[in-house]
Parts: sequence; structure tokens; C-alpha cells
Amino acid sequence: MHEIVNCAAYAGGARVANVDLAAVSEVLKQSDRFVWIGLHEPTEKTLQQVKQEFDLHELAIEDAHRAHQRPKLEIYGNSVFIVLRTAQINKERHIEFGETHFFLGKNFIVTIRHGSSISYADVRSRCENTPHLLGKGQGFALYAVMDSIVDQYFPVVHIMEEELETLEQKIFKEKPSRETTEYIYHLKHELLEVKRAVFPLVEICNRLMRFDFHYISEDTRPYFRDVYDHALRINEMVDNSMELLNTAMEANFSLLSISQSEVSKKFAGWAAIIGVPTMIAGIYGMNFNVMPELHWKYGYPVILSITIGLCVVLYLLFKRSGWL
Repeated sequence: MHEIVNCAAYAGGARVANVDLAAVSEVLKQSDRFVWIGLHEPTEKTLQQVKQEFDLHELAIEDAHRAHQRPKLEIYGNSVFIVLRTAQINKERHIEFGETHFFLGKNFIVTIRHGSSISYADVRSRCENTPHLLGKGQGFALYAVMDSIVDQYFPVVHIMEEELETLEQKIFKEKPSRETTEYIYHLKHELLEVKRAVFPLVEICNRLMRFDFHYISEDTRPYFRDVYDHALRINEMVDNSMELLNTAMEANFSLLSISQSEVSKKFAGWAAIIGVPTMIAGIYGMNFNVMPELHWKYGYPVILSITIGLCVVLYLLFKRSGWL
């Protein structure tokens, strides 16, 4: 895939021209329009060209090139640098994370995708089909992409909730096993990753709503409240899932402990039963010339009957008490 996905100039909410990256600085001189450029895993050379055309800070460009950044919002000179983490479910029902970086300035927005991330072509198309909204400027374009990123977390969290229901079936309707414990830790790891990705979104949206960014119009800021509300909902869903997962882990450990206790009871019961013939055989195995019933012709069947009888009595007692 080409690293420059799209680069266009907009005026009055309508696309007026496709722009070559080398000519962006000239377009930016026109105050009645803004430039929206989308990049996908750009090379350092391309990012350096973006830096020159948009007059971006070198530290922000360095972060945008290295990726693997925590979600954040930072102000560099006359532009804002925003990092968000994206998430989606693959065919194996595992979560794949990616990153999207934003540079927002007076009359431009740059989006940079890294890793596993859905294309924002549909988002751009929806914005272009609503020129009365896109006419609010690059701030609305930022909202549209952020809203798309946040909405992608809802199916991810729903899948995690389905996995929790499957886990409950494994815990309470199947025999406790090591595989169930591993499955719990796997889910907990993925939930923690989702939490790390979503939690900073609340603060980022809060700053975009409250702070005076000159490149986000006043009538655009209420839209970020919608993203803020979605981020709060996802955080609550993740917290609830985390609590349920912790409860499931405790229940699994309790059932494992009970299962081990049941096994210990069975071992103890059988050991007591086996102990009876072992004790009797040990007594009559001693090398004494004078012992009770040693020379009695009925001694062997009597002792054998007593041994079997005691074993049966112990077995029935342990069976009735639930040990066997």
C-alpha cells in the first residue's frame, strides 16, 4: 500500500483539489481552506517532507516515526500532536492493536496509521458527503476519525464479554483444569491492554473540549463530548468485565482447591482401607513361634474374613460421608 493514502484541500466543506505533498506549503498560505493528508506507515523520508511542508516539531515527527507511543495529547508550537491506539478483532478472535497519530494545525490535519488499523477512507467519504459539517474545518475531521476509532472498541469489548460467558461455562460446567486458568490469564492480559488504550482517551477528549485550541472551532467542540461519552462507556464496560474476570479467577481457584481437596479425601480414604490388611499382614508376618490362632486350622479364613469385612465397613462409611 502506498504510504500517502490521500492528500486533498477542502474549502467550505467540499474537496477542491488533490494536492501533491511537495505543494502543501503553498496551499496552506490560503486561509479559506485546509489540507487533510492521510499516511500509512510512512518512511522517515516522507515524514521529514511532511515536517517541512507543515512546519512540524522534530520531536513529534520522531515519535510519529517510531510509533509504539502511549495515548497522549501534546502541544508543539503551533500544532497539536495526538496519539491514539486502535483495536480490532482478527479471525482467531484475538485483539490486534495499532496506532493512529494526528497533527492538527491552523488549517491542516495529518493522520498517520501504524500497525493493525482500518482505513479511514470511509470516514473521509462520510465527511465529504456532509459538507455542512466538514465546513467547520479540520477540527471536525479530527472528531470524525477519533469517533471512528472509539467506536471500533465496542465490538472488541462485546467479544470480550462473550469470551467471559464462555469462561463461565468452562468454570462451572466443566471440570476445573489448568487450561481454564491459562485462558483466564489470557483474557485478563487482553483486557488490561484495552484498558491502557482506552483510559487516556477520556483525558484527551476532556482537553479537546475544555482547552482553547484556536484550530478547533467553538461549534466543533461539542462533538468531542460525544467521543468523551463513548470513551467513558467503554471504560465502564472494561471495568465491569475486569471485575467479572477477577471474580471468575477467584471462583476457578476455589473450585480447583475443592477438586484437590476431593482428591485428597479419596487418597486418605483408600489409604485407610488399605491400611487394615497391611496392618494385619504386618502383625502375622512377624517371626514369632507363639501367636494366637497361628496353628488353628480355621485361623486363615477367619482372619481373611475379618480383614475383608473391615475393609468393606470402612468403604461404606467413607462412601456415605462423600470421601469416596
